Amino acid sequence: MVGPKTVVIIVSDGWERGDTTRLAHEMSVLHRRAYRVIWLNPLKGHQGYEPLAAGMAAALPYVDHFLPANTIESLERLKRTLAKLG
Repeated sequence: MVGPKTVVIIVSDGWERGDTTRLAHEMSVLHRRAYRVIWLNPLKGHQGYEPLAAGMAAALPYVDHFLPANTIESLERLKRTLAKLG
């Protein structure tokens, strides 16, 4: 159950294949139901990365916090982000 107190954490590189219409729809629903949506992308921590993949482009409008997930420091950043939400 996702409700108004739920923080959803998604860990993905966003490289969905094919039609992303359903992904965008489901992200929209998730965003409306959850308190916050956090997307952790291991590629985001690399210099020069841009979220150009179709999956990321479809999901990003519904993501509250788009964070890297490629180092211990990036996970510390997640911890700080979660602490601010509490």
